Amino acid sequence: MPIRVVNLLVGPEADGSRLDVFLAAGPDMPSRSACARLVDEGQVTINETLATSKSEKVLLGDRVRAAVDVFEPAGGPLAPNPYIPLDIRFEDGHLVVLSKQAGLVCHPSPGHADDTLANALVAHCGYDHLGMLQGEERPGIVHRLDRDTSGLMVAAKDDQTQRALQDLIRLRVLDRRYVTLVHGYVAHDEGTIETGIARSTRDRLRMAVTDAPGAREAITTFRTLERFEAGRRDEGYSLLECHLYTGRTHQIRVHMRHIGHAVVGDALYGHGDERANHGLARQFLHSWHIRFDHPVTGETIERADHLPEDLLAILGSLKGTSMGRTEAGELVCPQLARRQGADACEGCPGHDGVQ
Repeated sequence: MPIRVVNLLVGPEADGSRLDVFLAAGPDMPSRSACARLVDEGQVTINETLATSKSEKVLLGDRVRAAVDVFEPAGGPLAPNPYIPLDIRFEDGHLVVLSKQAGLVCHPSPGHADDTLANALVAHCGYDHLGMLQGEERPGIVHRLDRDTSGLMVAAKDDQTQRALQDLIRLRVLDRRYVTLVHGYVAHDEGTIETGIARSTRDRLRMAVTDAPGAREAITTFRTLERFEAGRRDEGYSLLECHLYTGRTHQIRVHMRHIGHAVVGDALYGHGDERANHGLARQFLHSWHIRFDHPVTGETIERADHLPEDLLAILGSLKGTSMGRTEAGELVCPQLARRQGADACEGCPGHDGVQ
């Protein structure tokens, strides 16, 4: 693989900066995490001495040299990015099921040219082995998760599989379940939210519930898993499992706001009170379970994914205020804390009679 040698001089504005931060700010340099890996791999020197720590401070006048791999796009416009880790839960010659980390954008957008899931998929599979129905800048993408939503999603390795998976979503037989913590006491153990959703006319970054012409049908069902008592500075919380029958932009977040129970940590649709959000830097929303029949082999693919550490920590802090779990919660909640390693889905939809 070709190597590009980059020489950088530390100026006054970067004096005292961390090495990985300084490198990532350089022209045509990869992301900060990729720069940190260059240091770990022994590809960076400071004043001709091997750098040993990404957190090492650079000083005014230091000469920093980095050997950066050059990845040539193979048959498409996106640069492969092998530095983005892929947490793959199932893979064969037709599709990939993976768990996306929070903070990762699914495909290129303003400010995200080469640090997206699509770039990682190109590096892992190659353009020739990804479905292109969504266009060359969205290779393999079947359905998206918001940048700060974590959890399970599916990517396709060819157009036929991509089309078949999208058909399963349209037919509402690709089962996607999310876990979310919302503000307030949700009284019902289960419910259905069915509205139209369209882009807000007041804020183009938001979606909104509306019956205006052009609004698209959006259906979300939910089961309450656990409730938590209100404290002095909050209105209590409810842990829900949401089932998507449609896949509209921000659907769960918009629907939760619509019923008066905004998602905890949601900066766009929720509360701005940091204490009420327990300092969470992103929305408490995780794609925890997915189930579908493989469109080529017919095999039932079913995977469950535990909550990431930041979300588990919030539930841990609320443990003392729990009002008890519902019947559904007794089945689902133990699996949310289970570490990856076993794919058993006892209590998952399909095992508890819920379809």
